[in-house]
Amino acid sequence: MTRPDPRRRNLARRPVRTALACCLLLLAALAGGGCVDRSRETLVVLGPWTGAEGTAFEAMLKRLDDGTGETYTYKGTRSLRETLVAQLEAGDPPDVAVLNSLGELTEYARDNRLEPLDTPGHPPWAPRVDVNGSSRTYWVPLKVDLKSLVWSRTGGGSSARPRWCVGMASQATSGWPGTDWIEDLLLHRSGPAAYARWATGRLSWRSPEVRGAWTAWAELLGERSKKSVDLSLTTSYEGTSDPKAARPAPRGLLNSPELDCTHEHQSAFIRYLYANAKGEEGGGKRAGGGVRVDPSARFLPGPATHDGAYEVAGDMAAVFSGNPAARELVERLSGGEARRLWHEEAEPELRPFFPGAGDPQPTDPGGGEAAALLTGKAETLCFDASDAMPPALRDAFHRAVLRYFRDPSGDRLDTLLGQLDTVRAETGLQGRGTTGHNSLPPEALCAPPTDG
Repeated sequence: MTRPDPRRRNLARRPVRTALACCLLLLAALAGGGCVDRSRETLVVLGPWTGAEGTAFEAMLKRLDDGTGETYTYKGTRSLRETLVAQLEAGDPPDVAVLNSLGELTEYARDNRLEPLDTPGHPPWAPRVDVNGSSRTYWVPLKVDLKSLVWSRTGGGSSARPRWCVGMASQATSGWPGTDWIEDLLLHRSGPAAYARWATGRLSWRSPEVRGAWTAWAELLGERSKKSVDLSLTTSYEGTSDPKAARPAPRGLLNSPELDCTHEHQSAFIRYLYANAKGEEGGGKRAGGGVRVDPSARFLPGPATHDGAYEVAGDMAAVFSGNPAARELVERLSGGEARRLWHEEAEPELRPFFPGAGDPQPTDPGGGEAAALLTGKAETLCFDASDAMPPALRDAFHRAVLRYFRDPSGDRLDTLLGQLDTVRAETGLQGRGTTGHNSLPPEALCAPPTDG
């Protein structure tokens, strides 16, 4: 049975704008006068940013609307996947949606939910996807992020034995801070080639490379009491709030007294919790409140040949409606003018990273160092492995990390890795043997920084 194309139903409901309709409306209100089409179609952008981030993006959209074409509206939600799926099922998708999951985007492309774009491939952010025998680009990066970082208290230094902060709670996506640990450890222990094969389903979860990353994580965290484990499982990745503050707000894991820790493995975006920075000499960058940031390779086991590899993430824009104006909007959103306006509208500690060396970038010490790595200093950028997996496997990975954190025994790990291999097979990643026909090719996941 052929599934109706929701884009056609969506377009059918859009306003019809003709000169005749305009004149009839004007004649009904006026005794005479000319006919001017004042109606303008509004394009809807659905995205993940709320709060101050959403405000900045929306302000950029308003400034990007120059009054000569369509108007734009932004709808931000923390339940992005659920919202988008509901809209697709109702046959009323947004014109443009912004997602951080290459796995979801790949599924949508192969289900003919996305409009192909006239842009070249841009690994690791926007690789080309094979759909119906054609290799096309279906999304573009709007903002990007650097993950392979460690934040620590100034004075603790990279030589002191870390007491690791861990906060695993993140509502429906709880567990992702742990998957970032596993991914970064596999990248630095086994290198980009093994990492990309695993992320795209070509390497078993029970392989020595993958299993070793899990056990290395447990060894780094060390012995933990049940109270400590329970606290980490229920603490947000943002840390806790000061109950005595007039306006309680998250203050970072390093500043959460219940955790009693000195080092945090976390992405560059977390710098907003450690803002108001001043630079620090000697290989690290101070990030406010006595906190500094260093490449995670200084703390993770692995050969020095892999020190130049960094795990990254990104938010990509894709076109879900058949309206040609939506494709034009995506081109504008990924262009230099939109990036300049977004940079201007965002608060300093929330200014986004962009993939191009010539784009405006954050200039705070932690942000400036991350931007330099993203746009040139890193040797290899590898996209977040769980975000490259099909959603079912990604979600199973999140759950497995939470279970392993509670019980890191060898028997428990063997069971969890076997279950993840089963999900890998069920999602089609193994394909015929190990071809991974439902995933991106390994070469799409890792690439050197580019100037675009």
